[in-house]
Amino acid sequence: MGAGSSEYLLEMNHISKQFPGVKALDDVCFRVRPGTVHSLMGENGAGKSTLMKCLFGIYTPDSGEILIDGKKVNITCPAEALAYHVSMVHQELNQVLHQSVMENMWLGRYPGKNGFIDEKKMYKDTKEILDRLNIDVDPRKKVGTLPVSQKQMVEIAKAVSYNARVIVMDEPTSSLTEKEVEHLFSIIETLKKNNTSIIYISHKMEEILRISDEVTVMRDGRWIATKPASELTIDDIIRMMVGRELTERYPRKETEPGEVLLEVQNLSSMSPAFEDVSFTLHRGEILGIAGLVGSKRTELLETLFGIRRKGRGRILMNGKEIENKSPLDAMKNGFAMLTEERRSNGIFACLNVSFNMIIANLAQYSKNGFLSNNRIRQDVQKMIDAMNIKTPSARTNISNLSGGNQQKVILSRWLLTQPEVLLLDEPTRGIDVGAKYEIYQLMNKLASDGKGIIVVSSEMPELLGICDRILVMSNGRQSDIFRADETTQVKIMEASAKYL
Repeated sequence: MGAGSSEYLLEMNHISKQFPGVKALDDVCFRVRPGTVHSLMGENGAGKSTLMKCLFGIYTPDSGEILIDGKKVNITCPAEALAYHVSMVHQELNQVLHQSVMENMWLGRYPGKNGFIDEKKMYKDTKEILDRLNIDVDPRKKVGTLPVSQKQMVEIAKAVSYNARVIVMDEPTSSLTEKEVEHLFSIIETLKKNNTSIIYISHKMEEILRISDEVTVMRDGRWIATKPASELTIDDIIRMMVGRELTERYPRKETEPGEVLLEVQNLSSMSPAFEDVSFTLHRGEILGIAGLVGSKRTELLETLFGIRRKGRGRILMNGKEIENKSPLDAMKNGFAMLTEERRSNGIFACLNVSFNMIIANLAQYSKNGFLSNNRIRQDVQKMIDAMNIKTPSARTNISNLSGGNQQKVILSRWLLTQPEVLLLDEPTRGIDVGAKYEIYQLMNKLASDGKGIIVVSSEMPELLGICDRILVMSNGRQSDIFRADETTQVKIMEASAKYL
């Protein structure tokens, strides 16, 4: 298809981008037709986000051209992208949490009246867009008080507010319930009818095949294929993404659980979040926690880790009662926790891989007030190799790594503290199929080393595929506990709705 063809709303032709030590994009072509959903797929590090950052003016390509409506454009910053009606909903939400929904929506372009902000108009315009998209959020509510799923919806509404003709959605459903996903898909249908194009980045294959018109697959910074979604199967996509057959999505767990490591008796949190949760965790066991958004799964992990105050109940480790009044107590008692919100409370974005890896374990490396750089270097390199972290070096800024590799760095951080119990909150959220498999393998390895793992996940096939047992939460209460090999998605869903 020649340049300037009106068949496409957006064309990115022969885009290349090099960073020190890595060729992120190598002669990539990507073209989007008007009023369609065009999915962009590939493992973490395949170059999807880099390509979109070139479109949005965050990066400048080293070579290649971008055309909108057949005309060449030069986008050097996000403001210019928005002026061309190209908008982006980022995976890691960058919102001003202490401001209201409407202030976030019109940030930098508040409607004015006589030199003042016209709050009435701002409220009216925000309400109009939210109503049009059927999003039930009060425009005056502070963004920081909203659950992740509603923050996501606000970002989508904000993208629409720019009269966008192209909206990039990066992992938009990673923190949504099934009902919210259906809502998002109806929003996408509405946008398509208005001739808006959606560039959709996700690792959820079933979703991709359901809503896409076309699918482009990238691998190692290169374009691999673009095909109509109707001609593809999940296996086709995996083969193109990984460059090989991936026979199983979940590796076999060889270890049988051993003696009881952790016992939780009638645990309730201080604020009325959840009550009366009781379970045991054995050495070598992976215990899943299922439940709908709002079922208080994360709150349970945070209470075990001392982020939240315990109300009633007892926690016993190796038969001895312990008190985790703070994360520091929890770490001393052999706990480690990987949080769901990687960007906001997991990584130190402006610092390098090495710092991010050792920060939870500094005491181990200091002697007489000095850090042993030699030991740090050795341990960090050992983890980079063991975890197969793709990074040019330990000194690379962590924000330059793909989501899956950032997740592996944080996991390494906690493994260096040599914990007994690992609390993992959505550990594979926003991570591609290959990196997920590696994280599952790692969990199995930790289980075989006698660790106990508690994992919260919103993906039921994942819980069924990797866990020994699954505890189900419903509206802050323990609803049931199943052996993973003896239950089904339907039983888990029924248990999730028990106390609603």
